[in-house]
Amino acid sequence: MKRSEINITSRRIERETVRVARFLSTAGTATVRAAAKDGIVLLDGGERGTISVAPATLAVLVRKNIIRQVNGRLVLSAEGVALARRAEAPQDPFRAQLMDLGSVTVSTDGGAERVEANLSESPLAQLARRRGRDGKPFLSENEVRAGERLREDFTRGRIMPRLGVNWSTPVAGGRRGSGENGIADLTDAALAARQRVNRALEAVGPELAGVLVDVCCFLKGLERVESERGWPVRSAKVVLKTALAALSRHYEPQQPARRRSILHWGADGFRPSLR
Repeated sequence: MKRSEINITSRRIERETVRVARFLSTAGTATVRAAAKDGIVLLDGGERGTISVAPATLAVLVRKNIIRQVNGRLVLSAEGVALARRAEAPQDPFRAQLMDLGSVTVSTDGGAERVEANLSESPLAQLARRRGRDGKPFLSENEVRAGERLREDFTRGRIMPRLGVNWSTPVAGGRRGSGENGIADLTDAALAARQRVNRALEAVGPELAGVLVDVCCFLKGLERVESERGWPVRSAKVVLKTALAALSRHYEPQQPARRRSILHWGADGFRPSLR
């Protein structure tokens, strides 16, 4: 192969690598499906859509530890997450990688505000760094990923806090129209994000939805959550872990175990049990 052809192939794989990393950063997970066209496969992100990619690109991503497989689905590794962050912030990519900067909605005394925050120092990120008495992380990777995914949809849905809102009930967002939270101005992507938030909160139930929104979306600290809800000290992290586990099962349902087939008495290989 000529050097020019190698350079073209290398640049194409580099572009595909960034595209896949950004897609998985948004989708969270994806399955690999066969495509009708030879030489490509499909990455199916469910509600987040589908993209085509060359198998050679996936091989490079696996070899470079950009992606890995969890429960039969592809997810980004830590290196992949960093790559996606750099791609989203071309003006200052390494600052975005190290600080995980993002725009979030916070609840203040003056109302709701949109601010830039270092998400690596969010309450969820701080809790993710804690370890139990056995030395293992208090939160699993799936639980942390679920909380981050809820926050991303919450942000994309442009959901703003309102005084006295009950977060155990669905967020408005079924259709466009006038009303609170600026529904009339929502894009299709924002509406879809709201619908995903609704489904996620409904899946975990009203008992757990509130703490997820408080910590993952409004970035409230655990002590503040305990104070506002009248909970015992150090109880919020236990409730939050339970809520994140339920949320993780909603986003990444476990594959049902395959049952062993029962051989009929007339089938080849059948042997009666002797008791």
